[in-house]
Amino acid sequence: MIGDEIHVDDRMQSGYTYVLDAPEGEDFDPGFSPHHTPAEMLAMGVFEGKYLNDCRGEFPANWFEGAKLSDRPDPSVNYFGIKSRQPLSVWREKGWIIGPDPRGWFQWYCRYHLGRRLPDTDAAQIKRWRAFARHAGQIRANCYPGDIFCRPRQRQALLQWAYDPLI
Repeated sequence: MIGDEIHVDDRMQSGYTYVLDAPEGEDFDPGFSPHHTPAEMLAMGVFEGKYLNDCRGEFPANWFEGAKLSDRPDPSVNYFGIKSRQPLSVWREKGWIIGPDPRGWFQWYCRYHLGRRLPDTDAAQIKRWRAFARHAGQIRANCYPGDIFCRPRQRQALLQWAYDPLI
């Protein structure tokens, strides 16, 4: 609900509070049109089932009702059944952790979808999301239409960035 304060206290972040400035799933930047909601992504299978496990209280319970989760990273939980992610240490080394979201892009997207707005952080993350579209172009250029088994690692990565992996 607009104006609600969300208090964060999990393994990676405590004492952080943010305010919801937009209705859940609405009022997105015009340059940001993700194909999947966080709940859809979790239900399809992302991040080897090992994402947001210790911070479920921050997000709506219905996001996790059909989620494919695992206590340990398990590539078979992913939609394409393949490992497709870099460790968080790589994200830190490359400077890909932006703003107050220590888990990276998907955590930012979950908070943005929920209604948090941070203009500078949002602009940087949306720019990164738009740049990731190049992977969809590589699939279109190198795969036969309808062959969803072509380039499964790139397709899994697209899903993990809220793009349609079945392009």
